[in-house]
Amino acid sequence: MRALARLGAPLLVNNISISGMVFADTVMSGRLNAQALAGLAVGSAYYNIYLFCATGAMMAFSPAIAHAYGAQADHKVTRYFRQSLWIVLALAALFFAGLSQAEWVLRRVGIAPDVVLVAAGFVKAIRWGIPGLLAFYALRYTSEGLGITRPIMYSAVGGLVLTVLGNWVFIYGNLGFPMLGAVGCGVSNAIVMWFMFAVMLFYVKLHKRYASFDLFGSFDRPNLRILKELVLLGLPIVGSLLAEGGLFTAAALIMGSLGAVTAGAHQIALNYAAFMFMVPLAVHSATTIHVGHALGRGDRISARRAGFVGMSMCAGIMAVSACCILLFDEHIAALYTRDLAVRELASGLLLMAALFQVSDGLQVGAMGALRGFKDTAIPMTLAIVSYWLVGFSLAYELGVHQQRGPIFVWVGLIAGLTTSAILLTARYWWISKAENR
Repeated sequence: MRALARLGAPLLVNNISISGMVFADTVMSGRLNAQALAGLAVGSAYYNIYLFCATGAMMAFSPAIAHAYGAQADHKVTRYFRQSLWIVLALAALFFAGLSQAEWVLRRVGIAPDVVLVAAGFVKAIRWGIPGLLAFYALRYTSEGLGITRPIMYSAVGGLVLTVLGNWVFIYGNLGFPMLGAVGCGVSNAIVMWFMFAVMLFYVKLHKRYASFDLFGSFDRPNLRILKELVLLGLPIVGSLLAEGGLFTAAALIMGSLGAVTAGAHQIALNYAAFMFMVPLAVHSATTIHVGHALGRGDRISARRAGFVGMSMCAGIMAVSACCILLFDEHIAALYTRDLAVRELASGLLLMAALFQVSDGLQVGAMGALRGFKDTAIPMTLAIVSYWLVGFSLAYELGVHQQRGPIFVWVGLIAGLTTSAILLTARYWWISKAENR
């Protein structure tokens, strides 16, 4: 637990800082007008599809490098990192091209023309940061795999400060720059991505802990075997992230069709749940690292134990969160809004959220432990089954077809997360036990 806490604490600060960046973007753009806020929301939704894919694909580096580091195979660490740069180049070109089509796509799906202009402007601005973000991810997940998580924290905290400053300059037109509105938020984000990459690069090149790996000592040609290994490890992670994120997006769309009060209450409950999720998410990453190191050393018993400890920590943290909701649901809702109707419904949805807190913690902990075993394909399948065959089906049937209201949409979310927790825990129990035979 101490080892996971040491690894996870800087990652928690990173997660909270990233949430702070999103919060700053929303609040500072929302102060302009409704069109700016709507454009940011639509543009962010389009951009987030690519962000999920980028994050999932690059997360594969962490367990691969953790295994190599645990086995004291420094040359493999170096090889993985240098090959990851080829993936960065390929994804940067692909994602830049996709983001450049934002206006065409948004017009085709029926977004209002005035909103499209703002949303497309935001996306076209933020796309220039994509190469920097992907390069940052290559350094971040390499460092994470080595168990060095503090520079990730430093870059995120610096990024949060720069986000607020950049938004002030480019959104509102300060320091002699033109007022760009929500598009300025995209400009600020792009600059922050390159800044975070620069911080990581500076730390990795100068800190002695990386010296033995000689990461930048030479240039490596593409190695198809290693690239295939990383891609096959990363694609299922992308699928898992899209499956879970897609369920919550679908739930938001269902709630939006039920009226403004329902949509607002849903957003409040979901925002609190997402904020608390940052804690087990940090432990999830730490669990992947710790399990990978143990497996690299050939110590499968310790690896199995580390996975279960990480899962228990995640579940315990979210149990505390559930207790906070049960005790203070009305007070939490009051922090977000003064509208009595929204507060009342949000309080009820928060109580529903309390029911899936432990399941949510357990499933993310199990996913982290499984990634430590480099097990990603089967967990992706289990995630799709849990979130879509179970979760979405129930949410749509009860909330839309039977018209039982917003509480029953959340029944679908609870069912999906609970199914995922059970299946992923069972998967980890089986694969970690099989590894010990």
